[in-house]
Amino acid sequence: MILVLKLIGMLKRIIPSTGELLPAIGLGTWQSFDVDESNQSNLIPVLEELHNSGGRLIDSSPMYGRSETVIGNLTSKLQSRNDFFYATKVWTTGRQAGIDQMKSSMKKMQREKIDLMQIHNLLDWKTHLPVLREWKEEGIIKYIGITHYQDSMHDELAKIISSEKIDFVQFNYSIDSLHAEKRLMKVAGDNGVAILINRPFGEGRLFEKVKGKKLPEWCIEVGIKNWSEYFLKFILADPNVTCVIPATSDVQHAVENYRAGSVSIPDFDLSRKMVNFLNYI
Repeated sequence: MILVLKLIGMLKRIIPSTGELLPAIGLGTWQSFDVDESNQSNLIPVLEELHNSGGRLIDSSPMYGRSETVIGNLTSKLQSRNDFFYATKVWTTGRQAGIDQMKSSMKKMQREKIDLMQIHNLLDWKTHLPVLREWKEEGIIKYIGITHYQDSMHDELAKIISSEKIDFVQFNYSIDSLHAEKRLMKVAGDNGVAILINRPFGEGRLFEKVKGKKLPEWCIEVGIKNWSEYFLKFILADPNVTCVIPATSDVQHAVENYRAGSVSIPDFDLSRKMVNFLNYI
């Protein structure tokens, strides 16, 4: 028997540290928003679709080239600019260098305050964490997070969120890369830490795997219409996941991504069926 959670609008998940609800599909900007001025206008429909679909979170980093500046330029033109949940990162070494970089990021994104500031790839995290806490106390940032993108760092992320007061942890997880299920997912859930998922498509690897392949017929009854939804709904089947942040610069892909947060969410048994099907095609 296939069980799904029926939804109206985009699914929202609770941020454990505050109880605030956050829409479950957001927008990553790695590479996709690192564009020159002549190509920036093409990204406005992607942001508009995020808002129209009920999404909020936009994730960036100083490491992502021009993306912070592009986000600032484009959202400043939208009436919905204050509806978004802005997340970026500190990615440098040293206390003052970190402060200077965070101030620069906020200026580029045209924000006086940032919803979520994360320590990118744990770089010099012991130096930056006290500063983030100071800024949180001062109301400059609302939430503190840490991130990584490699399986080999999952244990370190788990160790930190078990011993430090952290609001968010961001890491890699996808239907063909399940390492986070071994420990990190549960540790985050047990410690009341919100989870952001990066690399949900395995950097495009998953689309290469299913190229030319049809969805199984049973996807129809659970409201899955394309492979993007298949991969994203699998991730959202884990109730510990707060938000998935697929990156795109294509508005049609954005529509498919954001739709994954609505209509229905698979239960655990169905999520395992999804894994097994993918393993045998």
